[in-house]
Amino acid sequence: MIRPRALAVVLLAALFAPLACAAPSGPGAARPAVTLAASDHLGGAPLYVAQERGLWSAEGVSAAVTTHPTGRDALNAVLGGQAQLGVVGDLPAVTAVLGGRELRIVAELSRFSDWRLLTRTDRQIPDFGSLKGRRVGVPQGTNVEYALARMLASAHLTAADVRVVNLAPNQVPSALARGDIDAGVTFPGFYGAARTALGSSYAELPFTGYTARTLLVAGDSAREEGVTAVLRALLRAQRELASDPAGARSAVLAQSKGVLQADYVEDFQPRYAYGLTLTPELPAQLEEEAAWAKAAQKLPGSADRAALLRYLDAGPLTAVDPSAVTLP
Repeated sequence: MIRPRALAVVLLAALFAPLACAAPSGPGAARPAVTLAASDHLGGAPLYVAQERGLWSAEGVSAAVTTHPTGRDALNAVLGGQAQLGVVGDLPAVTAVLGGRELRIVAELSRFSDWRLLTRTDRQIPDFGSLKGRRVGVPQGTNVEYALARMLASAHLTAADVRVVNLAPNQVPSALARGDIDAGVTFPGFYGAARTALGSSYAELPFTGYTARTLLVAGDSAREEGVTAVLRALLRAQRELASDPAGARSAVLAQSKGVLQADYVEDFQPRYAYGLTLTPELPAQLEEEAAWAKAAQKLPGSADRAALLRYLDAGPLTAVDPSAVTLP
């Protein structure tokens, strides 16, 4: 039998337990905790600058960042519930949207258009039209696959005109060196590895006909408070990147933890255009990519711009920097 005094203690404990477990509010409130799945150190440079310089805490957020090999992997972490926010490329975001996945695009972080088709001198590929019937390595499901599609389209070809070989980004240089493929498209971070592996046999075709966009996306577990705090930190990192480019390159290099080489960061980071924005150019490009993805990959969903616009969430960025949002 429970004695009256003991029963009173139990009832009081039950009454006050929810208050003890509730998050504190007011000036001493706990900072929102946010998990971010990142990729592409240069495309997502503002995030890595924020990480290296401790800008999360300065803007009132506790952030845990994990880095993934590709934007496709970062997106899967968001969709799988391992992260609330992700740094991904435009094509993975489009394929998720067409698949009806829970996703919000909250900002564009950067743009890049300095692509290369990597090949060998002995394969004699002087132009993109010469790819017909050749073996071309590419990491499928990433922005790089769409870059290849644009290269082929510039010569009135499609993926059906070549033999596409699905490779991880770091496998393209070695596959070229072994002669397993005739050409390849991969992330810029592996251009140097291909040049080293092939030596005097290295050849490339530059291509600027596709502007890849690095996006910040939010999953269904992301909360407005956390997203807004992250955007504040990224906006501050963007300003530091612009005012101190050399320091920002050092921060990105340090955060890569040996994945990137100093000469690559020095050479390629200036080729990225950074800017935390949501502009009309983004849905226009998403519409174009969605139409391609539906035709090439037989994906469901609507490629209509109005349907795609529903996945753009301008609220958090508008709260942080209204001038950065110019969507219709």
